[in-house]
Amino acid sequence: MHWSEKIAQEIIRRRPEKEEYVCAAGISPSGTVHIGNFRDVATSYFVVKALRKMGKKARLLFSWDEYDRLRKIPVDVAKVDGDMEQYIGRPYVDVPNPFEDREQFPNYAAHFEHIFETSMERFGIEMDYRRQGEMNRSGKYVDLVLRALSKRGEIFDILDSFRTQEAQPGEREAYYPVSIYCPCCRKDTTTIVSYDDETHVARYRCACGHEGNFDFTKDFHCKLAWKVDWPMRWLYEGVDFEPGGKDHASPTGSYQTSRVISEKIFGYEAPLFQGYEFIGIRGSTGKMSGSSGLNLSPDALLKIYQPEVILWLYSKTEPTRAFDFCFDEGILKQYFEFDRMLESCRSGKADELTQAIMYNCTVAGREIHTVPMSLLVQMGSVVDFNVPMLETVFEKIGTPYKEADFADRLERAKYWLEQCAPDQVNRLRTTRNWEVYEALDAQGKQEVADLFAYLSADGYSLDELNTAIYAIPAKVRGLEPGTKELKAAQSVFFQNVYQLLIGKTKGPRLYLFLYAIDKARYLKLLDFSTPKTEEEAAPPAAEEAPAVEEAPARVYGDPDPVEPIKPEIDIDHFLTMDLRVCKILKCQEIRKSHSNYKITLDDGLGERVIVSSIKHDYTPEQLIGRKIIVVANLKPTRFTGVTSNGMLLAGTNNACGCQVIFVDDSIPCGTQIK
Repeated sequence: MHWSEKIAQEIIRRRPEKEEYVCAAGISPSGTVHIGNFRDVATSYFVVKALRKMGKKARLLFSWDEYDRLRKIPVDVAKVDGDMEQYIGRPYVDVPNPFEDREQFPNYAAHFEHIFETSMERFGIEMDYRRQGEMNRSGKYVDLVLRALSKRGEIFDILDSFRTQEAQPGEREAYYPVSIYCPCCRKDTTTIVSYDDETHVARYRCACGHEGNFDFTKDFHCKLAWKVDWPMRWLYEGVDFEPGGKDHASPTGSYQTSRVISEKIFGYEAPLFQGYEFIGIRGSTGKMSGSSGLNLSPDALLKIYQPEVILWLYSKTEPTRAFDFCFDEGILKQYFEFDRMLESCRSGKADELTQAIMYNCTVAGREIHTVPMSLLVQMGSVVDFNVPMLETVFEKIGTPYKEADFADRLERAKYWLEQCAPDQVNRLRTTRNWEVYEALDAQGKQEVADLFAYLSADGYSLDELNTAIYAIPAKVRGLEPGTKELKAAQSVFFQNVYQLLIGKTKGPRLYLFLYAIDKARYLKLLDFSTPKTEEEAAPPAAEEAPAVEEAPARVYGDPDPVEPIKPEIDIDHFLTMDLRVCKILKCQEIRKSHSNYKITLDDGLGERVIVSSIKHDYTPEQLIGRKIIVVANLKPTRFTGVTSNGMLLAGTNNACGCQVIFVDDSIPCGTQIK
């Protein structure tokens, strides 16, 4: 059974008589909505589909948290308008739109909301949008806001029960679960000085100098605090299910706190919750990152992934497991696996789980043709993505795909090659590669001559060509079939031919390549029977050193809530922890691990190995030679097949990602931190 179906069954079990089930998702339009946020939508979307498949009425409710305050300015926004910091503290709907579409979308929130909603249409995902700016300002929540104010002491006690440090004197009396947006500066930099429970009027002052009264029955420019606002909206909308990042799912996270507030303050059983893992990025995003760093949006992903493949990645992976979007060759494997699974469904051979996975990936009005992405990448670049030539290539190799079959993927293959993997572009040389040819021994040159002679003749089939190119090294070198020596000679021969044709040691399958491409385009590159041309004889032009591009700035989200201080420990307890300065000697990738490095350290006494999940945050070159702090006496644990003898110290926050704590190089290895 698919994971979304298990959740759907539990939703029905909890409220079997409900007429319509509500699955929620929500995002703050703080900037470009990135692929991690999209897991919020995808998780609820699949549960809605599962409920409908079970014959239940269900809808996907999406909340734009546009009435949240602007906390920081993303890098890409700051590059458009350097004066945006003046609006920090305003709700997103009251922040001007700095982009060129400001006439159509007058505020900051509307700009980013439109981009995201348009991309959702490309996935075929329909949602019931709730714009929290409208909901709050219209007074729809007034009764629930008043209820929260009347029970503010109880709310404080609930929040305090999740903290480890004691409340300060007077803190409970001064607590209000709501922020007022100042009518003068329009920011939430206000402090409620007093509140009358009978009249519901508060006295407040703002950091801008303004003071005034606020009648909560008539004035609606206010917003409940997050852990109160969330359960309030569960009740208002009748939410049955809502996912969230794994940080919300922790024992002291937002969901657990909001669950108690929902039940004790608002009298509503909290919806079923599913925490989910974060999304990784593998390989170089190349020019796709641009000014927005690694803040990749669903719209950006659609430049290289078909929407069905993106949905498939989310569908086949349980929410509690991480997965990667691949900008390296891994994307070709993902397309291959998607095609294999889709074809198994079409042929009736798929099991129940596979059928459920693929059920979530259909997009209305679209038909998927499983033209191999790897073939489009390999052959497309050779013919400069010329469609008629590609049709001819496919016809010649026995797969007569037409433009309508491969156009959707061809566009993405071209974009991926040019933007993310330019080193994998296969283009025929314009002149003969004399440098490679002259370095060959006599037998190597004879192999090239024999290949040229064979290709110059007509009348061979694809299979005959395949047999012939493997036979050439055996004939020239007198090697017996099936021997290691022959296999090695064939490998070298193929590498030589690739270098003569495309200037690289590997490329598309050689026999397919030679058969599919018009040989008039490449035969001259294998014919060394004539002297060098003037162009070939000229000394190679000095290559300009490639410009070193600055690494794109990474854009992160809003800071995580500050966690409460953990219970006190005494000095003896602290001293049982052995913190040492270590130098990173080696940093190696671990096979089949998407996030872990094997790191070899000098701890002052010798070498030790630790495993750390910082692969998405650092390259080996950024780590080797640096000094870090390690918990040296941590019990050894195996991760992804490697035993880790310790743990490095790093700070992790949504506002900065993972940042390793480096120490000054002058501190000797083995120095204890105490």
